[in-house]
Amino acid sequence: MSRCLGVFCWAVPLVLCVLSPAFSAESERCVELGRRLQANYRQISATEVSLMLFSAADANCTGLATALLDSGASVDARDRRGARPLSHAARFGHMEMIDLLLSRGAPIDARNLAGATALYFAAERGHVAVVRRLIEHGASVKLTGRSGISPVAAAAYAGNDAIVEALIAQGADERLPDDTGKPPIVYAAAAGHVDIVKRLLSRNIDVNARYANELTVLMWAAGADEKVPDEKVANVLTYLLDIGADIDDRDARGRTALMIAAEGGRERSAALLLARGADPSLRDNGGKGAADLTTLTSLRERLRATH
Repeated sequence: MSRCLGVFCWAVPLVLCVLSPAFSAESERCVELGRRLQANYRQISATEVSLMLFSAADANCTGLATALLDSGASVDARDRRGARPLSHAARFGHMEMIDLLLSRGAPIDARNLAGATALYFAAERGHVAVVRRLIEHGASVKLTGRSGISPVAAAAYAGNDAIVEALIAQGADERLPDDTGKPPIVYAAAAGHVDIVKRLLSRNIDVNARYANELTVLMWAAGADEKVPDEKVANVLTYLLDIGADIDDRDARGRTALMIAAEGGRERSAALLLARGADPSLRDNGGKGAADLTTLTSLRERLRATH
């Protein structure tokens, strides 16, 4: 006995499949999804079956996904952001689901509305094994995601050196800037990932190269994201200075790394830069020095006392 919706047909055995012992051995979330399918199978539409495939991919419900695919769910279905089931599985690092979807012909380089592929999602989330599996199946390492951010940049920001290495080995461009002019090394520096900074600079990238708004890698490191621990910032700054970063270079606003660290409240970074010879007397295009830019009283006093 079967029920057809246009060209979509599925049979009562679908419900029997999702209630099988193999399926029941999956997670409670998977079992709940199967029960929902069982309760609504007479009313569920073809579109809803494909949408349920996304839920199965998110939760790594391979038994349910197999049943849905066997019953006509499409591996090329799109969610509201244009992503396919493979991208959902890649985002969560579900290798079994990746293998299932690829075996059913999932389009490996399909992009969502922002341009991201399954490989991009896996790189962004740091899923090394998934990245390697997708590469093995021919995924392009050059397709960018939102705002033109490359998979290398996404992995660099996430701090996954193994993924950065794997992508570059497959021909990814380690110098490719995003839509705002930031290449992967900027993302690594801003997130405090010294190992990745080292790897990228070893590929003949100039430590004093200028990027958007005339910022250097040293300036990006000095203005690292708030959540980055001081120790990680200090490690990047120390490495960059050790290999010849110009400590008093200025950006388009006339600001140095010391000014940027002071404005961001990075007292340890500012102290390190001072100890390495940064000039606290310099002023930006608006006439402000590092002491004027910080909100930390102790740092302000220290900066003023050094010139």
